[in-house]
Order: sequence, then C-alpha cells, then structure tokens
Amino acid sequence: MDWYKDQGYHFVALSDHNIFAEGEKWITLREDSIYQEGFKQYLSEFGRDWVDYKEEEEGKTQVRLKTFEEYVPLFEEAGRFIMIPSEEISDGFEGKPLHLNVTNLQKLIEPQKGESVVDVLQRNINAVLEQRRETGEPMMVHINHPNFRWAITMEDMMKLKGERFFEVFNGHPQVHNLGDAERPGTEEMWDFINIAYLEKGQPLLFGLATDDSHNYHVTSSQLSNAGRGWVVIRTDSLAIGNLIDALEEGEYYASTGVELKDFSYEGHKFSVEVAAEQGAEYTISFIGCKKGEKETRILEEVKGTSASFEVEKDMLFVRAKVVSSLPPDNPIENMSSQMAWLQPVRPE
Repeated sequence: MDWYKDQGYHFVALSDHNIFAEGEKWITLREDSIYQEGFKQYLSEFGRDWVDYKEEEEGKTQVRLKTFEEYVPLFEEAGRFIMIPSEEISDGFEGKPLHLNVTNLQKLIEPQKGESVVDVLQRNINAVLEQRRETGEPMMVHINHPNFRWAITMEDMMKLKGERFFEVFNGHPQVHNLGDAERPGTEEMWDFINIAYLEKGQPLLFGLATDDSHNYHVTSSQLSNAGRGWVVIRTDSLAIGNLIDALEEGEYYASTGVELKDFSYEGHKFSVEVAAEQGAEYTISFIGCKKGEKETRILEEVKGTSASFEVEKDMLFVRAKVVSSLPPDNPIENMSSQMAWLQPVRPE
C-alpha cells in the first residue's frame, strides 16, 4: 500500500482468492530466503507491538494475518487514499479457472459452482448482485482474465446477464491479453461481446485494466508485479459509492501507462486529449461499427495528442484507444507500447 500511495494512486481494491481479510488466520513462514527477508522487513517496519508471531518447536515461525479493519487505518488518508474491501471469487469447471472480482465486498461469497462455464459465471454474478441488493451497498463484479488457460470464450461471455465489466488488460504474465494465432485477444473479444449485448438490449460492457499483482519483492516480466494496469475515474469525491457510480457510467479510462488530460462525450462529439509525456508520439483511434454490422473497424485515426470524432446516429457504438510510442514499464507478452482505452459510447 505504501508503494501505491507513493506512485500517486488514490484507491486500491486489495483482493485474494476466496478469502476476505477477517477473523483469525495464522500462516507458517516459508523457508525461502525471500519470505524470511520479507518477514524481517515487516518486523522492522511495524515493530513487535504490531506483528503477532510465535516460534514453533520445529524452528518454524507462525505469523498472524492482520484483518482488513486492522491494517486499513495504517494507510488510508481522507481525500488522498482509500482501500476497498474485495474478493477474487475463484471457481472452476472441468479444470478451467473461472475468476471474478467483487469490489466493495460486504461478506465473503463462496464459489457457487455450476453445470457449465456460463452457469458457474452466472451463479457467481447473481450472488454478488444479490448481496448488493440485500445490503444496499454499492458493489461491482467483473470477469477476470478470460484468456487465462483459455478458460472463458467470448461466446461464453455473450450469454451472461448482469455483467458490466471485464479486464481488457490484466498485468499477470500468463493471461494472454493478446490472444494467439487461433484465439482472439481481449480487446477483440470486447467488441464482439458488445455487439451481442446491444442486440439483446443489454448495457454495454466496459473494460478495466488491473495489476493482478502477486509478487512484490522481485521484479520481472515473468512475475505478476504491481503497476502494470489501472483505471482513472472522473468523480468529485474519493468515496467508494462515487467511484462505483462513475465506473458504471463509463466515466473512466483504463491504462497501461498513457495518461489523459481530458476526455468527453457531449452532443455526439467524442473527444480525447492526452497528457503528453516528453519524447512520446501518440496515435488516437476511434473504433466502432454501424447498427447492423457484425464487427468493428477503425473509424478514424489521428497522430497527435488530441482528437475528436462525431458519433453519427447510425453508429452502434464507438470507443477510443490511445497508443504511445513509449514502451510500458516492466511489460508482459512482448507488449511494445503504453496504451489507454476509453469506454464505448452510443449515439443516444
């Protein structure tokens, strides 16, 4: 959390697989030097009054994991940084990993199981939406890394209801954001899913970029490190409800490094302005399709730091993408450019 604050983040949803940081949990410290050194740093930073641990007879060390309520006060600052309780529901079907993230979780949701990939995903989505209805708290659920082990196809996602978000980019090095020679990447999936959703009268699916970070002591293109993907949300208050409301309205962009100075969609005019980095060149693409068409295309492409596009009434939807000539920090999948994705808009 210190790292995220130092990097200028304002909010973090910290999640784990089928676990919520509550109750009493103890872990046995691994013997690997990286974990031993990490524990020494933990003890040095927070002190013996904070760290709960005990030595076992076999010479092993057990450490009590702090709860969300315990560690949040160490990092949160009003108006500057907040932490959002979350869970990565980790389910599966016939060996396929089916993961969904719940943001602003109020109570642990156990994997719901099911009779197919779609059934498993839908049952878990329904469980989140039900908790949201029961508690009255703002919550959101999104599909994680659909191409991880090629578990979730775009045809699977087309059949879902109540799903509003998915990861167009995930920073884990094994999730195949770009697809392969036989299977589409997540950005291509995104467009086909939205065409199908709109044909059925469902809301647009929005795209997120996330870290999916697991490794914090060693940095490598082969490890899942922090800082590879994030979202920038336009809202006037750093409050969980405001953040989720803005996400559901598409008032944000997802990024792997590109920062925007402004973006807007007013009076059928879709505009983008880049906060240019020295030495970088930018390409702004408007991507979409007309009503009745079955696939998207680049509608207009501009070299520069600002562009706008008139969304005509016969358009089904239009989204924007910004590509920088600069490479990402600590890239994965041979990704050579920093990018940002803006959410799709409709003429009406």
